[in-house]
Amino acid sequence: MVFIIAAVSAYLLLRPPVLRLYDADTGRTYASWPIEEGLTFSVEFVHSVNKSPVRDIFVLQDGEIYADATIYSAFGAGVQTEIEEGQTLTFNEDGTMTVSGFHLHFPKVSYIVGTVSDHVLRINDEIISLRDLCGRNAAVVFQVR
Repeated sequence: MVFIIAAVSAYLLLRPPVLRLYDADTGRTYASWPIEEGLTFSVEFVHSVNKSPVRDIFVLQDGEIYADATIYSAFGAGVQTEIEEGQTLTFNEDGTMTVSGFHLHFPKVSYIVGTVSDHVLRINDEIISLRDLCGRNAAVVFQVR
């Protein structure tokens, strides 16, 4: 019995970390991805107030999630309108704007999946519809475990 407890404890301590996507209300895991230092992922959606596309980009560093950049196409309510110290605003060829240089730590990242438009996850060269995976109006959380 002691051996089994020791083996389970060792597994739990030594298992590699993953980026887990789960339901905020039930804790049900929708998906998880092995992580490595510098892995980036993004969530794209149409902003509910200014009705334009937004793409939030995150990077995993030291086993933690950091906001890295945001790409959007229109100024307006709910999107950043001023650049803070250490941040950069870039105008892209496709007409979008990128604000970068955040490096803000998030223990977890939460979204409510759209009912009118989708939230789309981009990770490891995959494009995943969160509406298809999690359902409309699902409260979802990304967290490193």
